[in-house]
Amino acid sequence: MEEPYKVNDKITAREIRLVGDNVEQGVYSTRDAQKIANEQNLDLVEISPTATPPVCRVIDYSKFKYEQKKKTRELKAKQQKVVIKEIRFGPNTDDHDFEFKLKHAKGFLESGYKIKSYVHFVGRSIVFKERGEILLLKFAQALEEIAKVEQLPKLEGKRMFLILSPKNAPVKK
Repeated sequence: MEEPYKVNDKITAREIRLVGDNVEQGVYSTRDAQKIANEQNLDLVEISPTATPPVCRVIDYSKFKYEQKKKTRELKAKQQKVVIKEIRFGPNTDDHDFEFKLKHAKGFLESGYKIKSYVHFVGRSIVFKERGEILLLKFAQALEEIAKVEQLPKLEGKRMFLILSPKNAPVKK
């Protein structure tokens, strides 16, 4: 695996800006900065290669790498994974089925899930495209208090999609 930072002898710049603990900050030649790092038994690490001159820090590189890994792990842990639940309708879904699926959708939204509801057209039922669109819009309207429409009904192949996401944060149980 390639190192993300240039360390010690790998630094190619002639002059660098030196920062770090127990170091007088300023612009040094790379050789002088390397001597300063060696005297403290630490590494010279290029932190910002795009700056002019490049910024280097005198630190223990293995400890620095460990801290970086720890930070990225913490960031990953804080990320929320988006789960999308699907609810399928037919173009001729009756009221009872509609209410039943609506109840499930409310539960999903309150748990913080996104919903991808779609009308699946089978065979010749594709001629009832507007019926499917009306059904999805009715579904979105019934959920407008707890969900916001992320994508309006859109036909892709034999399916018409509608994507909803919860308006507020999920309730933790």
